[in-house]
Amino acid sequence: MRLKTAQDFDQELLILFDAYVHGTLDRRGFLDRAQKFAVGGMTAGMLLAALSPDFARAQVVPKDDKRIITERAEYPSTAGTGTVKGYLAKPASATGKLPVVLVVHENRGLNPHIEDITRRLALDNFVAFAPDALTPLGGYPGDEDKARELFAKLDQKKATEDFVAAANYLKSRPESSGKMGVVGFCYGGGMAHTLSVRMPELNAAVPFYGNHPAAEDAVKVRAPLLIHFAGVDERINSAWPAYEAALKAAGTRYTAHQYASTQHGFNNDTTPRFDAAAAKLAWERTLAFFNAQLRA
Repeated sequence: MRLKTAQDFDQELLILFDAYVHGTLDRRGFLDRAQKFAVGGMTAGMLLAALSPDFARAQVVPKDDKRIITERAEYPSTAGTGTVKGYLAKPASATGKLPVVLVVHENRGLNPHIEDITRRLALDNFVAFAPDALTPLGGYPGDEDKARELFAKLDQKKATEDFVAAANYLKSRPESSGKMGVVGFCYGGGMAHTLSVRMPELNAAVPFYGNHPAAEDAVKVRAPLLIHFAGVDERINSAWPAYEAALKAAGTRYTAHQYASTQHGFNNDTTPRFDAAAAKLAWERTLAFFNAQLRA
């Protein structure tokens, strides 16, 4: 059976789903408003299921891949929520110190897709670490709807401190060369921007379709930025001109790419919003950027 893509869904339905995913529309609201798109034997519930992640089918690097070593790790976050859990992956054949990359999840916590992204980075010869912001609420619950509900209850100021602590923990690990990058998606893209403002010692930041910092914070950014935008993503893209002007005024090194006709979340290969060509190009650019900035 052919996998569904964004082109199989009405754009208004995709916007409704984006609102549902990001908490501005609840499940009942989505189902009620999606009902008009339920034709040809489909129901609103079936549409929601079709748009939701399928982690098993999209996995790229198996959990037991012998080319990498993975572990569950904990680190202290004294200014945040205490002890935070995460997922670490590194190449099995590594003999020396390696650059490290912090992986920041979307607004559902450390789900199987983000673990897979972390393993992919390990295959490309990085030590990668993905914290779980939901740790103080019991961790990622294995259900995307429950995860979103939990995420809305997080103390975001403490969650930010948890990611700052995660970056410090990762950089100080014995495998680390001292060169550190961050990549994040959606909520994680916004957090990658936040860390670029908070951490002058950061060497590279790659936000995928994330919220921008306040324009006045652009002067604090020291790390070069590689910023990926979806083509059809007004919620994120509308804030870019002001922040870009601030980055230019501050003399910040940045490169921005917008991928035509793609949806918010186009890099996430577990949902129909995934765009294979755009995701491939964006990931190739990301790896090239990290290699240039972190291996010098």
